[in-house]
Amino acid sequence: MTPAARLSAAIEVFAAIEGERRPAADALKSWGLAHRFAGSGDRAAIAGLVYDALRRRASSAYLMGEATPRAVLLGMLKRERGMDTGGIARLADGSKFALAPLTENERVRLDAASLDGAPPHVLGDYPDWLDPHFEKTFGDSRAREGAALASRAPLDLRVNTLKASRGDAQAMLVDLNAQPAPWSPWGLRITLPADAKSPPLHAEPAFLKGLVEVQDEGSQLAALLSNARPGEQVVDLCAGAGGKTLALAAMMENKGQVFATDDDKRRLAPIHDRLKRSGARNVQVRTPKSIGTELDDLKGRMDLVVIDAPCTGTGAWRRNPDAKWRMRPGALEQRIKDQAEVLDRAVPLVRRDGRIAYITCSVLDDENGAQVRSFLSRHAGFAVTPPAEMVSALGGRAGDFLKAARVLEQGLLMTPETTRTDGFFVSVLCNAR
Repeated sequence: MTPAARLSAAIEVFAAIEGERRPAADALKSWGLAHRFAGSGDRAAIAGLVYDALRRRASSAYLMGEATPRAVLLGMLKRERGMDTGGIARLADGSKFALAPLTENERVRLDAASLDGAPPHVLGDYPDWLDPHFEKTFGDSRAREGAALASRAPLDLRVNTLKASRGDAQAMLVDLNAQPAPWSPWGLRITLPADAKSPPLHAEPAFLKGLVEVQDEGSQLAALLSNARPGEQVVDLCAGAGGKTLALAAMMENKGQVFATDDDKRRLAPIHDRLKRSGARNVQVRTPKSIGTELDDLKGRMDLVVIDAPCTGTGAWRRNPDAKWRMRPGALEQRIKDQAEVLDRAVPLVRRDGRIAYITCSVLDDENGAQVRSFLSRHAGFAVTPPAEMVSALGGRAGDFLKAARVLEQGLLMTPETTRTDGFFVSVLCNAR
């Protein structure tokens, strides 16, 4: 396919996402099935165009003065990819499979339109109804933080220290140019250009042998800040597919016990194969029961309960840019209720002087600081661990990390703008009852 044909296809897919409110991955898959002539390079290029348009939807529409799929894609080429009007015109020249030629108005907008004077939600490319929430968290820097959340994410890997050192794993991934991540002692980072195909990581010997797992550096740091120690008794209460469970097991050097569970047994399905590949021997998966008694024997015994809480996922918009445009206020309200419930469920499990590590991949105060404040009002025996103590697990990088992250009374907030990770909030609550 020519670059012009790829752009036309991207507009077609974008229109399906907008018109049918479909996840981008589903719309791209459907397009690929209906256009089997498109090779893997074509599909990767089209996906790159679609995801960049979703990342910069608001600002691209502002530049072009309208929000049609064509306008958003054309505006994105200027806003995100830095193309000039002439270059864009060559992709829209009316030839076979190309877009109709640029209109005079489109040329004027591409030549002269700017974001000067645009409101924060446009500059930050997030839904306007979220602006008060972003202002509460970020104040005058909300446009900059939103723009960082709209950027492309790298591919981050966690080295499984049960099987390899970071240097050993990096050597096995030399063809992917994996580099040490900025903060995590376990992290490797692979930076990909916009049109690049995702590397076949699952076919790499380092992955097949369990030396690495895909995990954003922010998620790695969230596990690290829980300060799980060898020999402890730990519950991963919202384990899902097991990303943090595996990190905890490695932190604990296969000593002690990690009990992994989730309120939806379907989310736990991948954890079993991942555990086998990782070599983790100190993990016990507790499949949830309808009567909710799967953890009754653990009450009052746990040194640490990790809650990777259900949340809106605003911190992961770099990886799921379509999710921010499908998000509605009702989803936030439901997540706040879910988070309070899971926090309260954790309390009976924690022994005296034990800890709850509350984690979200959200940047909204409603799910982070406000949720912790509400918890403390209900459970007066708990106290927030000072962030300076939390980051001790980072060793020599602790001081720099404290300067980079947003330090709150209730915990730490990481963002793409400040720490170059996904957006993660971590609060460690100590039981002093």
